[in-house]
Amino acid sequence: MTSARNREIDCVLVWKFDRFARSTRHLLTALEEFDHLGVRFISVQDQIDTASPMGRAMFTIIGAMAELESSLVSERVTAGMKAAAARGKHLGRPPLAPRLIANIEKFAATTSLSVRQIHEKIGGKASRGRVGEIVKRVRATEPSTE
Repeated sequence: MTSARNREIDCVLVWKFDRFARSTRHLLTALEEFDHLGVRFISVQDQIDTASPMGRAMFTIIGAMAELESSLVSERVTAGMKAAAARGKHLGRPPLAPRLIANIEKFAATTSLSVRQIHEKIGGKASRGRVGEIVKRVRATEPSTE
């Protein structure tokens, strides 16, 4: 978009336009801006060229259908996760072993190692994000030495 606004390009070529934006609103806003800037938008796979009125109309229709499809997929995933939870299925990552948590807590409490360094010390057996959560919790409960 920056290149279009700076008038560095005169055409945006995409393989499939639904990869350009996630919502119809964003697609239409971008299309309006491209039109205002004199930038053509061409989708190879969808065979749409916004230089023509028919191309602009098809762009809007296909954009709405792509957004509908995305919403339906999202609803199905949510329904599937709720059904799995209702059956007692654990969702998400498996819990960390208590021994591993204790090891991370020990590093956090007794050293000044960074989260990245602690993550390396435990051999990557937990995600860096999870290590960070534990380190933050442990270090927040320590009494301040200042």
